[in-house]
Amino acid sequence: MNTLTVDDRQLAVNAMVSTMEEIDPGGRHAGLVSSSEAISYAKAHPLDIAFLDIEMPDMNGLELARQLKDIHPELNIVFVTGHVEYAYDAHKLFASGYLIKPASAEDVLKVIENLRYPVARAHGRIYARCFGNFEVFIDGVPVVFKRSKSKELLAYLIDNLGGRVTMGELISILWEDGENSLSRNSQLRMFIADIRKTFRDEGFDEILIREYNSVAVKTDMIDCDYFRFMSRDPAAVNEYRGEYMKQYSWAEMRIPELSELK
Repeated sequence: MNTLTVDDRQLAVNAMVSTMEEIDPGGRHAGLVSSSEAISYAKAHPLDIAFLDIEMPDMNGLELARQLKDIHPELNIVFVTGHVEYAYDAHKLFASGYLIKPASAEDVLKVIENLRYPVARAHGRIYARCFGNFEVFIDGVPVVFKRSKSKELLAYLIDNLGGRVTMGELISILWEDGENSLSRNSQLRMFIADIRKTFRDEGFDEILIREYNSVAVKTDMIDCDYFRFMSRDPAAVNEYRGEYMKQYSWAEMRIPELSELK
């Protein structure tokens, strides 16, 4: 996320910037004590959220919000103030949120999860989408697997968050009868090889960790809405709508946990 905090008190600016760096360590979080400097900054940088104090000497936060919205029409404005009487004026500006000082990290996170304009995140080169139907993309292009069970195997490894899964467990997931035979083990090894080749052909190093009787996925190579959700990323939490890897029946077992965390 790209955020800007504007408050005439440097301590208040520092506190909000620190909170945002904790919530979104990979984002860009600027802080300024001048409304005029904020306008110049907005003209030169992309912005997703502006946290604005209302009572400031050079230009109040309501007027600053209007000018910032002229620059970035879909900018989320969040007013941060100790004066509740401004709530009505903030509402008229279609603000995305209103925080009373001192705002806790929990308060800020709740506002971010319910923004008027949800913040879109850039995806990594390999992106796995788990919410809805499971799909994998490389540089935005859907990955086509040679075998459907290869794709399902990768989905199950991702569902396990990088934990090692035994060959026996994978057989019980990929085949309804769960019969563990030499033939099934041979097919499973073929699916693993298929995944490796698919990503190797796209120029990526080994994406799986393979041991004698288990396999795991390297989570640090994959950007994934489910991974982000489990790390409490606000945008990913907001993306979850109760659907998870819809094409796989075994994935239904994960939904109660996700709904509780939501």
